Amino acid sequence: MGVLGSPAREAIRAAGQVLVDSGKIGPGYIESMLGREGQANTYLGNGIAIPHARFAALAKPFGILARLRQPIDFDAIDGQRVDLVFVLLLPASPDGEQLGALACVARQLRLPSVIDQLRRLKKPAELYAEIVSSTEP
Repeated sequence: MGVLGSPAREAIRAAGQVLVDSGKIGPGYIESMLGREGQANTYLGNGIAIPHARFAALAKPFGILARLRQPIDFDAIDGQRVDLVFVLLLPASPDGEQLGALACVARQLRLPSVIDQLRRLKKPAELYAEIVSSTEP
């Protein structure tokens, strides 16, 4: 796998910085996330990427959804540019919760109705409500 391109690295960095600024994570998490992305591209398809990484210090999974104003190159196998990025931070524990969180996000971000809504909505609160309601059991 090649080195993740600069636009994708910057998108991950920017989303991570929001979490750092909120006090949710320390700055070292961003570099760890970028290192994980360098091992295997997390492009999901249809212009969506789910960069994720596991961290021993986390008690539970959490993430941040970013809808990009300008789609970026994410080294996608199909060449499609990415406009939706869901950065997911997972605990390192082997209890399966992290796989469940990743599977839930990936499953929802494959649904055309959810994708259309996320691309149509304008306000951050609306995006949050859509992603939360679409991932609830």
